[in-house]
Amino acid sequence: MFNKSIRSKNLLVTGGAGFIGSHVIRRLVNKYPEYHIYNLDALTYAGNLENLIDIEGKENYTFLRGSITDEDYVSTIFKEYRFEGVIHLAAESHVDRSITDPLAFAKTNILGTMLLLNAFRALWKDNWKGKRFYHISTDEVYGSLGKTGFFEETTPYDPNSPYSASKASSDHFVRAYGETYNIPYVISNCSNNYGANQFPEKLIPLFINNIIHNRPLPVYGDGNYTRDWLYVIDHAIAIDLVFHKGINKETYNIGGFNEWKNIDLVKLLCQHMDEKLGREKGGSEQLITYVKDRPGHDLRYAIDASKINRDLGWSPTVTFEEGLSKTIDWYLANEDWLNNVTSGAYQQYYELQYQ
Repeated sequence: MFNKSIRSKNLLVTGGAGFIGSHVIRRLVNKYPEYHIYNLDALTYAGNLENLIDIEGKENYTFLRGSITDEDYVSTIFKEYRFEGVIHLAAESHVDRSITDPLAFAKTNILGTMLLLNAFRALWKDNWKGKRFYHISTDEVYGSLGKTGFFEETTPYDPNSPYSASKASSDHFVRAYGETYNIPYVISNCSNNYGANQFPEKLIPLFINNIIHNRPLPVYGDGNYTRDWLYVIDHAIAIDLVFHKGINKETYNIGGFNEWKNIDLVKLLCQHMDEKLGREKGGSEQLITYVKDRPGHDLRYAIDASKINRDLGWSPTVTFEEGLSKTIDWYLANEDWLNNVTSGAYQQYYELQYQ
């Protein structure tokens, strides 16, 4: 177990300017004033410091701009700041992009993770008391489920996309470093996250943005692919718990107990958007456009989160209806944020992917 009793810890969060990372950074900075939280982010297309405006002036927070694939930089900051804990979120994470550019995913997700592990090992050698490397992964490493069953922590890995293969590999390297070099680690695998500050390439913010502008809603295949959805703030709470109370060398699956077929989720989203925008009922559903399916598309993901519920007392705090409503409200109140992140480069990618 991570030794929280040792104060004045320097904690590194990678990818802290991204969607999930920004919510984790905010929680840690506000909840643990005795810690100093360092946010390492390369500020690629999905990293946005606007996500952290509310805490950027806090005394126990420092932003470090750099890439986890820059070996010299990673080594330098570990030596300078002597991180006693690492929460590793930085990753290329969009399946569609991994199909277009798989090598970028191998470089960031595999090599980047190894460079962090190497720097952590070189810093502390065998002095592991009170230290922890926490690797955040995805349910996609398990592959695809049929109509029944759930992913458990013991489910064999069976990745089907370059993204999930790169994350599966990084999971294996974390475990291997734990066994070979005794690095204390924990791993968690989560389901699809949703909430405020998510870059609009993922389904929910993409479709919110498209509905606002009366653009087509591109649904892959027949829309019957099923996903489990997890509110990002609930995920941040779970990450806090796993980091501080999880058992070394254990894996925890974090899910929302909340399965939806893509087409049913899109229709629900359309209903909420019509109500909130004062549009005619059913109007937004007219924007639904079925597009060619992507290669290697997994049929269904569903997580059994009973272990983290039983061992750490975690469970989701909001229902999906409540979380989705809050999410829509945030994007409608932050259209300037949406406009800022949907750059010309993103539009080029969007057109390549969906048209």
